[in-house]
Order: sequence, then structure tokens, then C-alpha cells
Amino acid sequence: MTRPIARTQARAAARLAAVQALYQHDMEQTPLAALLHEFHNHRIGATIEDVEYADADTDFFDDIVKGVHARLGEIDRMIEGKLASGWTLNRLDRPMKAILRAGTYELLARRDVPVGAVISEYVDVAHAFYEKRESGFVNGLLDAIAKVARA
Repeated sequence: MTRPIARTQARAAARLAAVQALYQHDMEQTPLAALLHEFHNHRIGATIEDVEYADADTDFFDDIVKGVHARLGEIDRMIEGKLASGWTLNRLDRPMKAILRAGTYELLARRDVPVGAVISEYVDVAHAFYEKRESGFVNGLLDAIAKVARA
């Protein structure tokens, strides 16, 4: 079964916006309600400094952001459990943490989304922030988490 292109693009935009929102929350400790309001009213589908932000599936965006917030401890433990020996979540930069947290949440909570789609989408999100090596890291880590989360 194929998904309509518009839905696929709206979900991809929601994932990217969710990673941006999670990053902002980590940086500024913006209260969740204010953060969601800002993204709904001023970012998603808006044009800011000549950059056009795509329309996103706002329900999907909300689910990812709220879900990561609600299950942060569980998500962080899963990520840390798959990092190389001697590595902690604190060694990762904030954009990487936001990507891994969003992807891990989807693997845990969104069984309606196939594992391959989750991993592929967050590898694409990683390309927006990083070079090839980091996107490979996202791929490997989310694949390892999927083996536990979807077992």
C-alpha cells in the first residue's frame, strides 16, 4: 500500500519541525505549551527570513514532541543502551539528541509507521544538519533500537 505523496511530505515536514522543537526545548527550556503554540502559529507553513517552512502534519508533530517529552527518561535510557562503551548521551550534541529522541519515540510508540520508514526519515532529517558520517550513525543507532523496541 502506498501513501499519498502529500501525506508523506507532511509527515516528513512534521518530523523535521519536531526535531527543531525538541532542540529548542533542550536549549531554552521553553514550556511545552508555548513551544507547540510557537510552531503551530509562527513556524509550520510560514516563511521566515526568505526560508519557506513546509506545511506539516500538526497532529503528527504534536504527537512526537509531546511523546518525547512524556517518555524522555525511557527514550534516553534506550539510546544510551545502544551507544558505544564509554559514551553517554551528554557527549552527543543537541541536534543529534533531538533526532535520536524523536526517532526512538516513533519506534516505541508509533507502530503504525514501519521501522524502515522511521529510520529512513530520520536519516533524511540528519542530512539537514550533518554530513554523511552522522547520518550513518543515526541509521545504525535507530536500527539497533528498533530491534529492541519492535521485538
